[in-house]
Amino acid sequence: MPFISQKGDDACLSVRVQPRSSKTGIAGRYGDQVKICLKSAPVDNAANKECCQLLAKTLGVPRSNVSVMNGQTSRSKVLKVEGMTPSELRKALAPVLGDESEAGA
Repeated sequence: MPFISQKGDDACLSVRVQPRSSKTGIAGRYGDQVKICLKSAPVDNAANKECCQLLAKTLGVPRSNVSVMNGQTSRSKVLKVEGMTPSELRKALAPVLGDESEAGA
């Protein structure tokens, strides 16, 4: 999965955010990124917070373990997931992204 990388001991995820969406959720792949739809508007960091909360809930990690590493004010972002390796992140996202070959690995 080209949208997952490593930074030190932590995993990073490249995402494309669509704020002001009708519902919040992971929409799937978007080129070399994961598309995340958010109800929040990109005002006062609300969309970034919602994005981190969604990913933390999806991965089953504390909200404090997920942060925006790059792209605070951009739709394209890199999120850092502390305490997860890229392979753990890949395995956790596989069911959400419909990649069953990774889920069973």
